[in-house]
Amino acid sequence: MSKEKEFEGKKLLILGGNPETVPLIEIANSMGIKTIVSSGRHTDPAKTVAWKAYDVDGMDVAGLIALAHEEQVDGVLVGVADILVPSYCKVCDALNLPCYATQQIVDVFAFKDVFKATCERYGIHGIPEFYLDSEMKKSDLSKIIYPVMVKPVDNGGGVGMTVAYNEEELRKGVNAALASSNTKRFIVEKYMQCDDMGMYYTFKDGYCSASCIYDRYTTDEQPGFSRVCLGGTYPSKHLSEYFSRMHNNAIRMFKDIGIKNGVLMLSAFYENGEFYVYDTGFRLQGEAPHILMKAIHGFDQREMLIRFALTGSEGNVNLEVEDDARLRGKWAATLWFLLRKGKIAKIEGFENIKDDSRVIANIQRLNVGDEVIEDWIGNEKQVLTRMYLVCNSKQELNNTLKEYVNKVKVYDINNCNLLLKGFNVDKALEI
Repeated sequence: MSKEKEFEGKKLLILGGNPETVPLIEIANSMGIKTIVSSGRHTDPAKTVAWKAYDVDGMDVAGLIALAHEEQVDGVLVGVADILVPSYCKVCDALNLPCYATQQIVDVFAFKDVFKATCERYGIHGIPEFYLDSEMKKSDLSKIIYPVMVKPVDNGGGVGMTVAYNEEELRKGVNAALASSNTKRFIVEKYMQCDDMGMYYTFKDGYCSASCIYDRYTTDEQPGFSRVCLGGTYPSKHLSEYFSRMHNNAIRMFKDIGIKNGVLMLSAFYENGEFYVYDTGFRLQGEAPHILMKAIHGFDQREMLIRFALTGSEGNVNLEVEDDARLRGKWAATLWFLLRKGKIAKIEGFENIKDDSRVIANIQRLNVGDEVIEDWIGNEKQVLTRMYLVCNSKQELNNTLKEYVNKVKVYDINNCNLLLKGFNVDKALEI
């Protein structure tokens, strides 16, 4: 039976309606599934591609349960939003539907401070931290060494995160973090200025596989704000060292927490031979490494998660055979184009992209007429598009990245450049 016929007419409730969730819905639609998207914003992009859409907020567990009963859904799945994973777990539990998360897992991953403490127990180090609470006592403030990163414990994508170079900026950062935290908790960490990495894992029936380990690059053009991603290159230059020093610790932690199915990202800094994990996400990622994995490995994490939501099984994928963090000799990259504050009047450089076999996807968030506002600076809302490249050699990838960095242009209504600089391609690929 084809996957389209297998799920024809099944109803899947998807929590969250941001642009990054759109491809997940499109995959479900292609499988013949009746997708139902629910989020608190009526204008969320994912609602435009779903079979049905509702304005029940993703944090309204009782409302989501009532909606699921009303629609008689066959499965529930969280989209690309960390903050909704706890709701996803509770809704599935109430409806007795398959869920790749458990409350124990949620308790670890939903809050950055709890996750950090858990990692330390397994020899996985977090970023050095300074103690500070909302009272901001002088005795605590006096021990802080600047610059520091201030962030809410329960939000992601750069939301509520700021860099502080002095006490005045720190106080502002604490207020921003508290305003973005449902639990009114924040952490203050050393501001790391070193190599940034992502480690993306796939789980199936208790087996854990590292699907890709890559290097991530962030902008330094926006002082005082969280460093938004400019892209990544695959595989990481630190891959062998990661496997020898940290991978086994992570596997032990995942097993003890009880992860059996799903996908998970670890984000880490690399400095002087040490890895410092700073974030995690137990769901599909906005930067979407699964797009590259589909092109190289052959299996689609989105399809696996959809199948699990409806059946309790991720299907017949054999991770031991099909997965390969070294990408079978291929080289890949994501290229993000970030915009400054302003209104988009003209976009150039994407005209022939569909004819370029090196470009396997180009996920565009913003278009001509859209305006990047002040509140978007320092988080992923300022991303124009994410481009996904797969090449046969490191040199080919180097050439392709430079080609698109040079030819993509974005202008405002005054014909001024809106694009931030990209990452240093030669340095990234060590060419």
